[in-house]
Amino acid sequence: MTGDTLGIGELASRTGVPVRTIRFYCDEGLLEPARSVGGHRRFERAAVDRLNLVRRLRGLGLGLRSITGVLEGRCSLDDAVAAERAALDRELATLAWRRSVLRAVEETPPADRATRLELLSAVQDGAAAHETLVRLWHPMTTGPIPPDTASMFLDVGAPEPPDQPTTAQVVAYAELVALAADTRLATHLKASTLAGHDRIADLGVLHAEVGAACQLAFPQVAAGARPSPGPALDRFVTAHAAALGTGDTPEFRRALSHRTAPDRHPRLRRYWHLAGEVTGDPAPMGITHTWLLDALDHSVA
Repeated sequence: MTGDTLGIGELASRTGVPVRTIRFYCDEGLLEPARSVGGHRRFERAAVDRLNLVRRLRGLGLGLRSITGVLEGRCSLDDAVAAERAALDRELATLAWRRSVLRAVEETPPADRATRLELLSAVQDGAAAHETLVRLWHPMTTGPIPPDTASMFLDVGAPEPPDQPTTAQVVAYAELVALAADTRLATHLKASTLAGHDRIADLGVLHAEVGAACQLAFPQVAAGARPSPGPALDRFVTAHAAALGTGDTPEFRRALSHRTAPDRHPRLRRYWHLAGEVTGDPAPMGITHTWLLDALDHSVA
């Protein structure tokens, strides 16, 4: 039993792993020793390589569950390392977010700190704060909406917290979350053109055409131009007219302007402005869409 096997002390000597740690690994199932007649642990010589692998993976910070998966062949070493790195990235992003939140408090004048603390306390956890935005926009992603359109709604309406946020982005995100938690904003959204999809035969086509109109308007919006008629507005109106099975007429434009009035509400304008501050986009989709709505409104006024 002992001729071709190693005792726990010899295994510890060959690998540099303390005896008490080897016992722990045995208890956790990472090593499977045999027992001598006297009840002592004995290890096959292959245990040296196995324990060295465990030691190295532990040195990289991998947990016992991941290491067990590698040893048992349930996942590859590459997959285990990639998963650990992804977890570390999330942890670093969380720490960076919290640091910026604290810095935003430090940079606030003492007279305003009580208000700022109340605002920032809602976004101490960036991931949880993001869920507030998702809940606001989730009703817009239900019903007969293509998956890519639903994903677009969430990407635009519920931006992820930046991984390395500035203090200004943290404050903007906090204001965005406060707006999203306001039931009045949800009321405006329900009355907007983003709801009431039952009349639209092909939402995918409509949203693709509206997106194309926004792309046409992007240079003007980014340059700070005032809302005005032009090819971008024409494509925007034509998209809505085609979706409703009608034509682009003065009467339709007036009706569309009236229908889109909730989209131009100051709360939604503020929401899109804050979303732009968070993403750093010079002309985010929400602002560009509102620019087209303003151009429509001015053209029929």
